[in-house]
Amino acid sequence: MRLTKLGHACVRLERGGTTVVIDPGMFTEPDAFAGADAVLITHEHFDHFAEERLRAALAADPALRVWTNGAVAAKLDGVAQRVSVVGEGDAFEVGGIGVTVHGEWHAVIHPEIPRVGNIGFVLDGRVFHPGDALTVPPHPVDTLLLPIAGPWNKLGELIDYVREVGPRRALAIHEAVLSEVGQAISARLLGEGGPGTGAEFARLAAGEQLDLG
Repeated sequence: MRLTKLGHACVRLERGGTTVVIDPGMFTEPDAFAGADAVLITHEHFDHFAEERLRAALAADPALRVWTNGAVAAKLDGVAQRVSVVGEGDAFEVGGIGVTVHGEWHAVIHPEIPRVGNIGFVLDGRVFHPGDALTVPPHPVDTLLLPIAGPWNKLGELIDYVREVGPRRALAIHEAVLSEVGQAISARLLGEGGPGTGAEFARLAAGEQLDLG
């Protein structure tokens, strides 16, 4: 399986001729959908779900399908037949890539800010994209896509989260709100300069690829 970082929270995963794109939002290049067989969307926030871009991609490719939660699906009227609503505990397959769904709610930003639904996706039993939550999947994963910056998290919690999930590697996502200095500080504390998480930590630039084996 090959992973390509597409900016912020978006990644492309390819295996055996099947391409899955997760969370192509407004901080992602418009061509993020190119070649995709499926789009998975964790929640409705604009940095994960760009409605007009997704509608354009669906119009351009009649075979493209979407899996997401109910709130996002409700915004995609007119293409509902190509959108599957999934939630905690569900499982499905895209071109031989198995996907399981975990989590229900976005992390708390502030008690007075209403929470939205959020689901995470485990692909092929080994790569987990949690969206905007620190959901712990029911079994260890090889690669955790780790949201390192947002109005709802802090580094100390991320260190403990990686330890709890127990992946072999953690790859940074959700970093568009950080400067290069901020990203470097986060990388140091989540990597060899911090207290230790038990996982290798890495950052990928937009467009950079990694062979997951």
